[in-house]
Amino acid sequence: MMGLKYSSKINKIRTIALGLIFAGMIIMYIGLLFRNIEWLMLVFMVLGVIAIGLSTAIYFWIGLLSTKAVSIVCPECHAQTKMLGRVDACMYCKQPLTMDPDLDGEEFDEKYNSGKYWKEQGKK
Repeated sequence: MMGLKYSSKINKIRTIALGLIFAGMIIMYIGLLFRNIEWLMLVFMVLGVIAIGLSTAIYFWIGLLSTKAVSIVCPECHAQTKMLGRVDACMYCKQPLTMDPDLDGEEFDEKYNSGKYWKEQGKK
């Protein structure tokens, strides 16, 4: 039986941004179906451009975030990957990773990245 596969946070955000690009293009193509109703076509075109603009902003934001991410070598596949937060997954082999010694041996859970979780635990 295969175990759970995790995804790195950077890749998740990039996937959302890519989905917004495709959604924006599809919305604009739907707008072309309403060529005879100019105001409706314009609404769809504007919504499509907003989706693509939002995607561009997300790509820019994740690019800035990626420059601040910690680069580490994955112990499983030996590829250099970037890590955000206390726990993350390798971008290549999906191996759960942590650099927090308190979490060594713990089951992988993304709740460890939440400040609320650590407040409840009484730790920083």
